[in-house]
Amino acid sequence: MSMSFSDIGINDQLQQGLSKLEISVPTDIQEKTIPVVLNEDADLVVMAKTGTGKTAAFGLPLLQLIDIESENIQSLIVVPTRELGQQIHKNLESFAVFNPKISIASLCGGIPIKPQIERLKTTTHIVVATPGRLVDLMKREKIRLKDLKYFVLDEADEMVSALKEDVDTIIKGIPKSRRTLLFTATMPGNIKQLVQNYMSKNILHIEADMSTLGHQGIDHKYVIVAPIEKLEVLLHFLKSKEGERGIIFCKTKAAVNKLAKNLAINKFSSGALHGSLAQPIRDRIMAQFREGAIDILVATDLAARGIDVKEISYVVNYHLPDTYEAFVHRSGRTARAGAKGLSLTILQKEEAFEIPEFEDELGITFSKFKKADAQSIEENNTLLWARKIFKTKPNRTISEALKNEVRTVFHHLTKEELVEKVLANYMAQITAKNTRPEVSKKKKK
Repeated sequence: MSMSFSDIGINDQLQQGLSKLEISVPTDIQEKTIPVVLNEDADLVVMAKTGTGKTAAFGLPLLQLIDIESENIQSLIVVPTRELGQQIHKNLESFAVFNPKISIASLCGGIPIKPQIERLKTTTHIVVATPGRLVDLMKREKIRLKDLKYFVLDEADEMVSALKEDVDTIIKGIPKSRRTLLFTATMPGNIKQLVQNYMSKNILHIEADMSTLGHQGIDHKYVIVAPIEKLEVLLHFLKSKEGERGIIFCKTKAAVNKLAKNLAINKFSSGALHGSLAQPIRDRIMAQFREGAIDILVATDLAARGIDVKEISYVVNYHLPDTYEAFVHRSGRTARAGAKGLSLTILQKEEAFEIPEFEDELGITFSKFKKADAQSIEENNTLLWARKIFKTKPNRTISEALKNEVRTVFHHLTKEELVEKVLANYMAQITAKNTRPEVSKKKKK
């Protein structure tokens, strides 16, 4: 029989907030974590993959433990990206909707710091922050953390690699008497080092059902392609998923920009997301994706943190990630809230050996994705060409005289005959292009 939030110690006010969100049954990690946070004093290391309900696992007990009679910051939650910080801040406020005296502040980078400094002059119980902005506020002595009781590192495996220096500065600047709650999807060596250096000797370890839960509902597939056909295979796949939402991951910002440009040229509803974009642009793209105005997000790993959209049906690894934990976080963007999802990895031949290594390390099984044959790709390219023509805006600079002359040329053709002739002309051009002999430009040494 499933447990209720009441069974694991959550009070009536927070349950009312959960009820409003239509959340009635705790997940596995919530069942295991919430009673420990509420009733124990030890530091805590929690291993749980994305999509398992981590925010409520630490957020609900922290909200319940707040002393509303105090005006001081009692809980600090540090996350790797602004997007994730905004998502957690929004979730906490939703949980606490019937606890109006609890004050929660978001202190993330990419937006002006002055309003955040002003915000900290008022009562603040819980802070959700990104490392860079928090360090800035600490150096300016604009945030008081001397009464801090709880320190949460969420998605710690990401921060200890990309943001380690800031994390070290934060930990050294907060009271040693605080209780630390560390949440991670994987346990690389640098996480173990952080635990050893900065957490108490009395540590409790909690794991979700790591063998299945983090990958539950995800169909892992891979396809091996030649470099020249990589984009065409992706475009064919995206055409088959038209109307569905997905995320394509690239290794670098330059790769994200290049791929996003190709998708735009081929009239796919897409947007790019990476750390070099101005924050207002990132916010606008994220809003468009969440609201369904665009179907495809092309992103780097760090930029995609905090994307909690239930209807993401597929994830594409256009480039294989460098770490196992990155693969876990990427795949975890799909199959959320009990849904099914596909994680497709596009590989070149020399990368194929890595698939068994990912299987062994993560306890998952890949199956081969059937690559589109040459005819299917050619037909898809033709459809994409037709769609480009359909979506082309009229050129207002062309003279009416020329337009009339062209209309006269096609005057006696029906629409069907015109389509056949234009299509035949396009196919002839493609055939000529594909059979044109290549002239080598290499000079003999």
